[in-house]
Amino acid sequence: MCDLLPIEEGWSAVEPDRATTVVDDPLAGVVPVTSEDEITELLGPPHPIVIAKVRSDLGDFERQWLALSPFCLIATSAADGSCDVTPKGDPPGFAKVLDSTTLVIPDRPGNRRADGWRNVLSNGQVGTVFFLPGHGETLRINGTAQLVRDAPFFDQLALDGVPPRMALVIRTRQVYRHCSRALTKSGLWKPETWPATAPKPPPIVVEA
Repeated sequence: MCDLLPIEEGWSAVEPDRATTVVDDPLAGVVPVTSEDEITELLGPPHPIVIAKVRSDLGDFERQWLALSPFCLIATSAADGSCDVTPKGDPPGFAKVLDSTTLVIPDRPGNRRADGWRNVLSNGQVGTVFFLPGHGETLRINGTAQLVRDAPFFDQLALDGVPPRMALVIRTRQVYRHCSRALTKSGLWKPETWPATAPKPPPIVVEA
């Protein structure tokens, strides 16, 4: 084993050939973006089709997609600005369309943190992304949400005969397909790109 360098001010205790200076502020020298005009300047304007594809209701395409989707991500934020992204998964079609502007997602037993649900109590604005395994495109649904503990449609949400204790009801405001670029570039659905192992969590982490 290589000997460590003496710890001196401004240096880290690492192997001699890997010694690096300690940076007090990792954001020193950054140039922030502070306006929408800057974003447009840097990225260019969106194509008209990208704007026109956004709708507020759930049509036949969206209903078919949801009927096949076994997994989604739900983004929420509390009134104080704290954020959360929650994964939800069940057999395909677990998210039910109640009508053209209403979607319901059942809650299942988990770690009981309920971070996203707590956020919804103070801020009902939510964003969701629904995935189809093996497909690059995703379906994005944004809207206003509320938690319910019982409803006539709970029987439709039952899993193995057991209805959920709660469900998230979303009134849709923005509904649109998202292009496949991110999933294609990441190789997410290509087994040959998957790591053989995952990092081992620290002992303090307990799986729910």
